[in-house]
Amino acid sequence: MFALDLTPEQQHLRDLARSLSRTELIPVAARYDANETFPDDFCRAAWGLGLATLNIPKAFGGAGLGVFDSILMLDEISYGCAGISSPIGSNIFAATPLVLAGNDAQKREYLGWLVRECSFAALGLAGVDAGIRDGHPPITYRRAGNERIINGTQAFVWNGGVANWFTVFAADAQRPDDGLSCFVLRSDLQGVRRTPVRNKFGRRAADVAQVRFEEVVIRNDALVGDEHHAREIAAATLDRLRVLGAAMSLGIARRALDEASAYALERKQFGQPIANFQAIQSMLADMKIAIEAARLLTYQAGWSIDHGRPASVAASCAASFTTDTAMRVTTDAVQIFGGYGYMKDFPVEKLMRDAKASHIPGDSPQTQRALVARHVLAAFT
Repeated sequence: MFALDLTPEQQHLRDLARSLSRTELIPVAARYDANETFPDDFCRAAWGLGLATLNIPKAFGGAGLGVFDSILMLDEISYGCAGISSPIGSNIFAATPLVLAGNDAQKREYLGWLVRECSFAALGLAGVDAGIRDGHPPITYRRAGNERIINGTQAFVWNGGVANWFTVFAADAQRPDDGLSCFVLRSDLQGVRRTPVRNKFGRRAADVAQVRFEEVVIRNDALVGDEHHAREIAAATLDRLRVLGAAMSLGIARRALDEASAYALERKQFGQPIANFQAIQSMLADMKIAIEAARLLTYQAGWSIDHGRPASVAASCAASFTTDTAMRVTTDAVQIFGGYGYMKDFPVEKLMRDAKASHIPGDSPQTQRALVARHVLAAFT
């Protein structure tokens, strides 16, 4: 049965991430955001504490923890700065296909790499499924004897510029209707081209790049799982990505509520704190209600995945509602701050920008609603 009680180990993990977030992230978040500075120092600290390898099985050096545990960690780290937490989350995303379907040799080489040193990985999945349906998959490959040759461009790859290796989903150029295949490959292979994406609106400390594969030659042992049968791997990876992305949005929303509440108690008008005004109280109450609902949806989806329950609909519900909540809560926080909320001297304008990163086309709330609606309608057909 789904329960909200944390184990002592989960409480320790949450408290460890919370302490690191408040002591190491919050003091530097604005500077990292302004300069678009990649948080290499924080990533090394998180790696040293084991936070960057939570989902890697114990047999390969990681903590072997589940999705729910990663939710607790990413929620707390994103409370401090979602841009700085993004490299950690992106590593988890990229490792997921290998955790789910990789063979022992692949796990030892690539997951072990993340454990042995503070390194980075990136996932190339966005738009692949839609591209196959419209006849233009972003990544394709062809056979060449015992090798495969990958071509295509993946836009907006998180960790794309710093990744030591990639997990890539691609369509067979010679048999495009036969389904997806998944590959793992090093980033230093000839033909891998990376172009940094700069001047981002939000999550500016995160590394994002356009990654282009030009006649990149990989061996047969780069194939993860069975050829042409990676759609299930992709679906399970997306379920986890959506839930962990929801956790990051949850952290942003919680921080915005805390900042708005503290400001409402401090800011005075007509001789009293604005927290005494009913309009402000209603806004704060609505923010809190939405956050708690988002937390429950996210926790339930993570628990369902960890317990082997069907979770695609739960993951889409959590992703849609939580990203919407983060956007609404951060916007209301700016409103409570008034004119000061529009200034970079206060954190809420950054929180609003960071929230928007999960609210744009791609794996957006509109996409999630379409998936949920499809499930609802299927019950009547």
